[in-house]
Amino acid sequence: MKENQVNAEHSDDLKLAILTAQLCQDKLAENVFIMGLKNIESAPTDYFVICSCDSAPQVDSICDLITNTTSTYKLQKPHIEGRESLEWVLLDYFDVVVHIMLKEVRELYKLEKLWGDAEFYTVNDDADLLPLKFDEILRIFD
Repeated sequence: MKENQVNAEHSDDLKLAILTAQLCQDKLAENVFIMGLKNIESAPTDYFVICSCDSAPQVDSICDLITNTTSTYKLQKPHIEGRESLEWVLLDYFDVVVHIMLKEVRELYKLEKLWGDAEFYTVNDDADLLPLKFDEILRIFD
């Protein structure tokens, strides 16, 4: 990913969400979505980034890439949970929380359904946010 790919017009927290989503895609994660939660009063953060992985080593690799890249950019160090089991690793950057999940764990918890009022996006290689409809999100659980 190129350093200048993140669109300058976005807020810093959205830029971080886009960056982490692109890093997930760089490591071949599937169904990478950004969930905008700013308009949900009870939301614990502004953005979730969520992705599915095929294996624990892939979860670990994505976690390493994100933490190393954000460290290189001198961004805050995230609070990390789940690193021991590598089934569901959560990287909490306060305004952005990244969920790196094994496919079967993601299918079990269905965070997208829990936060169905969120705004859903994916990103392309140019860091463009592409809106998704909720029914497009639900296809991953079929």
